[in-house]
Amino acid sequence: MIPAMPASVAVTSHRRPVRRGSVRRGSVVVLRWVRLAGVWLVVWLLVVAGVWGSWGSAQHVMLTKGRERGTMEVVRCGADSCSGPYAPLSSGSRGRARVVIERSVAVREGRTYTVVIKPGGDEVVRSGPAGVLYAWVPMGGALLLASVVVAGGLGRVRWGWVLAGSGTVLLTVAFLAV
Repeated sequence: MIPAMPASVAVTSHRRPVRRGSVRRGSVVVLRWVRLAGVWLVVWLLVVAGVWGSWGSAQHVMLTKGRERGTMEVVRCGADSCSGPYAPLSSGSRGRARVVIERSVAVREGRTYTVVIKPGGDEVVRSGPAGVLYAWVPMGGALLLASVVVAGGLGRVRWGWVLAGSGTVLLTVAFLAV
């Protein structure tokens, strides 16, 4: 048997009573903010990766001032590149017997394309509207991926549709232009 505590001794506590729900609510709010921050980080990484992937070619096509512009006749295609002679169109540009362009759906053997020479070599990229659109194809893919993350991870379905529509339009117009 346990003896009873005398009435003169009082147990005092300096701690405030903790409600079970308040600790749980606080951690849920923190986890929600961490999840949202993580999803936004993924969205921004996808968009930045799309811009980064596109800018390698797009800068040469869009910022043509001071660059050599001309035409290229595709004579021969290998596994991952095509080559042919280059005829200059811009002043200060010189003709070349052989330049190289990346092999893709945008390049066919026996056709002539307007091109821009990348500085410091004999590699060229397509110019004009088709070249600009083709250069931004990686951005279109990144917008499609980001739309899934925005709609599913953030619950922003309308914004997801906007991103998906933008990516689809960019890819479709590039397909039709090429």
